[in-house]
Amino acid sequence: MELIRGLHNLRGEHRGCVATIGNFDGVHLGHCRVLQQVKDKAAELGLPSVVIVFEPQPREFFAGAQAPPRLTRFTEKFRLLEAQGIDRLLCLTFNERLRSLSADAFVQTLLLQGLDVKHFVVGDDFRFGCDRGGDYAMLKGAGEKYGFTVVNTDTCLKDHERISSSRIREALMQQDFALAERLLGRPYRVTGRVMHGQKLGRQLGVPTANVRMHRYPCPLQGVYAVLAWSEQNECLKGVANVGLRPTVGGSQQPVLEVHLFNFDKQIYRELLSVEFRQFIRPEQKFSGLDALKQQIFDDIEQARRILAVECEMETR
Repeated sequence: MELIRGLHNLRGEHRGCVATIGNFDGVHLGHCRVLQQVKDKAAELGLPSVVIVFEPQPREFFAGAQAPPRLTRFTEKFRLLEAQGIDRLLCLTFNERLRSLSADAFVQTLLLQGLDVKHFVVGDDFRFGCDRGGDYAMLKGAGEKYGFTVVNTDTCLKDHERISSSRIREALMQQDFALAERLLGRPYRVTGRVMHGQKLGRQLGVPTANVRMHRYPCPLQGVYAVLAWSEQNECLKGVANVGLRPTVGGSQQPVLEVHLFNFDKQIYRELLSVEFRQFIRPEQKFSGLDALKQQIFDDIEQARRILAVECEMETR
């Protein structure tokens, strides 16, 4: 999948496409329905498929740290969209200049002059433009005027409720990983590079892989039984802590620390994909390292039991 960063990097070969636009946070089953519409029409017209996203996401631009937690950082989103078979990803920097565009200017600048869109697929709740004047009806009229077709997508339901990033976020915050998996169409994972940390876990006899999350706030916090996949696609069992590490000085942003069972390889700078299976306990501050160490060993034993039961159920 080709990544195009910003309108200024659009070239003549990028004109003429079937496109959609949105945050696509999580790339859940509702998003996948939209993407399938885009791909089907692109194949019918013999044109490339394009997804348009924003960085930062608009709510992050307006609300800052008060914005809802992300499900997927940009790199994870890129991989998920690539796996869906999309041809191009156009990433627009959401700044004051873009925010100030009217809906009509947005259509002229992006859809017509930039991409020369032939068919545009929009979600049922999409709005754009500084005047909030951009919606399906406005796009439909623009398409009739300028020669491109527009369709909107029906609400995608699961268990009689709308599939949305916010619903998945709420499921994760309530530790309901089964519901999150049903809405995503896959288990919830966080993928990032393993970086050097304080090496405190190694000193305590429980070495951890420190994974950069690049998201704040985070929909998860606490201790979890996890599965993890290395770059070599090796599946590993472990226990993970997501939080601010209050016992050992604290952190400004959430840190994901994963202790992998029976694993002693060096994987610094490698990608690790962590799948959250079950919540064990909230993060807490301990009186000292001895109390922390004892709790870590208790967490490890509980995670082993949880994952052993899951494995037994899967083999039945």
